[in-house]
Amino acid sequence: MEVVHTVKALEELLQQPRQQGKSIGLVPTMGALHKGHATLVERCVAENELCVVTVFVNPTQFNNPEDLRLYPRTPEKDYELLRSIGADIVFVPSVEEVYPEPDSRVFDFDQLDKVMEGAFRPGHFNGVAQVVSKFFDFIQPHRAYFGEKDYQQLAIVREMVKQQKLPVEIVGVATVREQSGLAMSSRNQRLSEEEKEHASEIYRIMRESTLLVEEKSPDQVVRFVIEAINNVADLRVEYFGIVDGDSLQPISAWYDSENIVGAIAVYCGDVRLIDNIRYR
Repeated sequence: MEVVHTVKALEELLQQPRQQGKSIGLVPTMGALHKGHATLVERCVAENELCVVTVFVNPTQFNNPEDLRLYPRTPEKDYELLRSIGADIVFVPSVEEVYPEPDSRVFDFDQLDKVMEGAFRPGHFNGVAQVVSKFFDFIQPHRAYFGEKDYQQLAIVREMVKQQKLPVEIVGVATVREQSGLAMSSRNQRLSEEEKEHASEIYRIMRESTLLVEEKSPDQVVRFVIEAINNVADLRVEYFGIVDGDSLQPISAWYDSENIVGAIAVYCGDVRLIDNIRYR
């Protein structure tokens, strides 16, 4: 496994595989890797002749400077994990390497980035699109792998690829959960054991809400989830919405869509967690 820190070194490593026509897969990460990331990398290794993983905490997608400062960084553990599961190249650039000058590009995703995460983190998805498009340009992968836990991010990346007509297949991979049901996240490292126990109620309550579809409207289910989670110690819902899984716009009746997703953001103490669940 090669670890490189510059675009020049990355391109040198990729030159021969490209000339040989090898398939290249990409897993973009912000490090502090866990089993969820490992699942993405294992899928990438299985489906491509070369697996590239990026480890980069992207400053342009953080609204809160404190969140950026506190984001966990565990490079040596990350390399050990990636080596053990067969990654070929790990690209670990500095901020200056990715952004030699400020990125002033503004992407238009219509309503996709105005709801859910976008409503509470303005500019976040523009930052995601900036960095992902740069990595696509540097690496020119045939496939790129993203976790479904970040459901809205997956939709945004797919839309960006469609708009820019990029020759890359976006592969969504199912959310990996801890035994308690808590969605695996790098941010979980900042939770105490007691907070983790409380945070596991998020998914349990969302699962319970899927049983209410026959008797309650989407709005009533939204209220049920928010009230139930807010009644758990340490938890505070920032938003919960039941939306069309393609447009991400709220639905008012279950027959409004064949693809229905519930998406949530919850503070557990001062740690912000996101998750989602499929209703249909």
